[in-house]
Amino acid sequence: MLALDVRNLNKTYPNFQLKDISFQLEKGYIMGFIGANGAGKTTTIKSILNMIHLDSGEIHILGKNIAEHEVELKQELGYAFGGIDFYTRSKMKTLTSVIKRFYTNWDDETYYSYLRRFKLDENKKIVDLSTGMKVKYSLALALSHGAKLLILDEPTSGLDPVSRDDLLDIFQELVVDGEISILFSTHITTDLEKCADFITYIENGQIIKSADKEEFKESYRLLNGNEDQLNQVKEKLISYKLNSFGFTGLIHSKDFDPSSDIKATTPSLEEIMIYFAKKEDAYV
Repeated sequence: MLALDVRNLNKTYPNFQLKDISFQLEKGYIMGFIGANGAGKTTTIKSILNMIHLDSGEIHILGKNIAEHEVELKQELGYAFGGIDFYTRSKMKTLTSVIKRFYTNWDDETYYSYLRRFKLDENKKIVDLSTGMKVKYSLALALSHGAKLLILDEPTSGLDPVSRDDLLDIFQELVVDGEISILFSTHITTDLEKCADFITYIENGQIIKSADKEEFKESYRLLNGNEDQLNQVKEKLISYKLNSFGFTGLIHSKDFDPSSDIKATTPSLEEIMIYFAKKEDAYV
């Protein structure tokens, strides 16, 4: 069964448009959702959560349409983002006592185990929490009601490297038995290099590619060469940077001749994002 099936989403705003967004996440896997600021990640996530009215398209979660089964499916959804910005004068335990009432499968034992793991004091007020502590609290809430699909929007922002690594370990532990799935939106691509199984890349409201992480990276090549070599491939490059030695550029693997004498390597997720962001300047 698919944990998440996004089908042909379209939504038009005055200055932005989601265009035919489609991707699928199988149960028991982690999908990294990447793209530059303004690419459409948050709008897509709000669509999945049925927080905005779509012009067209459907979202199915665990085989059911979210528009038709919203109350039921939101018991199965856990959502965490980069902070808590409401009821900031309340203590954590006060806010939790309100939130837990909405979930039939809320588990206090699980909740308190995460508070201990994250070293959170439930008597602290939200306003007194650091950015990292707010993220951890948000995650503790999301993980404490038996959710089968976790939607994480920049969950590791503001965390130190040790805390981020601990969270990535938790994410990988959660999907081991194949029952929980995670959609993980982030700018920190190194986190996805560590834990993601699949990558979906959105740009200007359109899905560029959604694939297995290694397949995603292998579909591109990062080229390094001199000025003469640049002229050989310039028209096929997604974008490039000039340097004292010549150039570095990104190209689709299908557009590159491996028998060429141009040095080619498999790019990182970060390099793919950087060169896609530069593509408008590539031929200036």
